[in-house]
Amino acid sequence: MKTDLIHGLGRRKTSVARVLLTEEKDSQTINGISLDAYFPSESMRIITLKPLVMTSQDSEYGLKVKVSGGGKQSQAEAVSLGIARALLSVDEGFRKQLKTAGLLRRDSRKKERKKPGLKGARRAPQFSKR
Repeated sequence: MKTDLIHGLGRRKTSVARVLLTEEKDSQTINGISLDAYFPSESMRIITLKPLVMTSQDSEYGLKVKVSGGGKQSQAEAVSLGIARALLSVDEGFRKQLKTAGLLRRDSRKKERKKPGLKGARRAPQFSKR
């Protein structure tokens, strides 16, 4: 199996991440920018690379990611899910380890839509007695 074809899709809120695991072990790019430049915060990089570190595959694969929508936190979690799904297509043996860590669960929470007659999703107009 050609490793350039190992891909995974991750979503979170409005973020969508398309992840490609490559043979280039040193290359970790997100939208054409290095991982360290795209996520300057150490905590974001930890969230992003958690599936690779847990399965000890961080030295085996490089990353090429296209991510869009949402904020940085949402994008980091979407990339993490994409990496976890890509690793499953490499080896199904990783499933138990990733599942117990909660890395295969998609966080489906989204912003609730605004309803007609209300100011927001649930905020009603202010009541005036007189």
